[in-house]
Amino acid sequence: MQETTRLAGLIQERIGDILEQHRNELAALGADAAPLLDEAKRFLMGGKRFRAQFAILGYRSVRELDIIDDVHGPAAPVLDAACALEFFHAAALIHDDIIDRSDTRRGRPSVHRVFAELHGGHRWAGDPEHFGIAGAILLGDLLQSWADELMQRACAAAISPGAAQAARAHFNRMRSEVAVGQYLDVLEEQQIAFAAHDEQLERSTRVLVYKSAKYSVEAPLLIGAALAGADEEQEQALRDYGLPIGVAFQLRDDLLGVFGDASITGKPAGDDLVEGKRTVLVTLARENLPGTQRRIFDDLLGNDLEPEQVAILQRTIRESGAVDRVEQMIARNVERAISSLEHSPTRRDASEALTRLADRAARREF
Repeated sequence: MQETTRLAGLIQERIGDILEQHRNELAALGADAAPLLDEAKRFLMGGKRFRAQFAILGYRSVRELDIIDDVHGPAAPVLDAACALEFFHAAALIHDDIIDRSDTRRGRPSVHRVFAELHGGHRWAGDPEHFGIAGAILLGDLLQSWADELMQRACAAAISPGAAQAARAHFNRMRSEVAVGQYLDVLEEQQIAFAAHDEQLERSTRVLVYKSAKYSVEAPLLIGAALAGADEEQEQALRDYGLPIGVAFQLRDDLLGVFGDASITGKPAGDDLVEGKRTVLVTLARENLPGTQRRIFDDLLGNDLEPEQVAILQRTIRESGAVDRVEQMIARNVERAISSLEHSPTRRDASEALTRLADRAARREF
């Protein structure tokens, strides 16, 4: 736990340095650009550096690394890649909040709300809501650009051209999969009716895997491992661990999206129900509902719900047995991931760290 905390602090410090460097480079654009850069810093100063830490563990799975005491030596490329993942993640969250019309993130106003309030506070001409969305889109684009610069720098310092090419390929694939996965998530919300159960479960699972699960754990591990010169067997071992932990992580997120404490999640309780998310949890809940109850459930899902209606849907999901089934799925995925490390070609100290982190990631205690 102490090492995790120190590592998160190191990544935070590096992110702060990167942001300050960009601010200095952009000083010629004048004071009007300050709110955009201020918001970049505010947004990136939070979080637990989940993906960054898995990237570093991916490197350590293949090659010895003292990330704490050697930040300017061999550790520099993987630290840049870790920060690239944090910048990309921040951009994805900003854009996700626009898509989902979310007013809060981590207990604070979401970025598009911050810019809308900035507009209103200055009484500028035009529509504050439009300005807010435009500002948030542009900040997300800017952070994605900075993420790409960091990844390019990491690859330039990789141990070999082959390692650089592999790391870049994993990063590029991750970005494509997240974008398409996000589109599939949006598409699901537009469907007039749920598909038949088996088809709906397959669709919900596909969104879970490509929008979040792969990029939360598997891709960071593979990027870090590639920078260390991982071979095919080592990469496959990290896939065998990374995907089930990513699935468990997202299944936990789905539970929190329905039942989470707003003071902890930073989102209103039942937010996924208001947004009409067709998650694995929701799909499993509908399976055994009587026809009339299912119709009522479907009619409520995705509407501007009163607290009492949110409570009705929450109770229905609990009583359906879906929560217990999802908890069982989380436990099975964690067990599968840990078991995959028993005969893994990854370095022992990294495997031990991955074992310790598996349950914490699934509980969202990272």
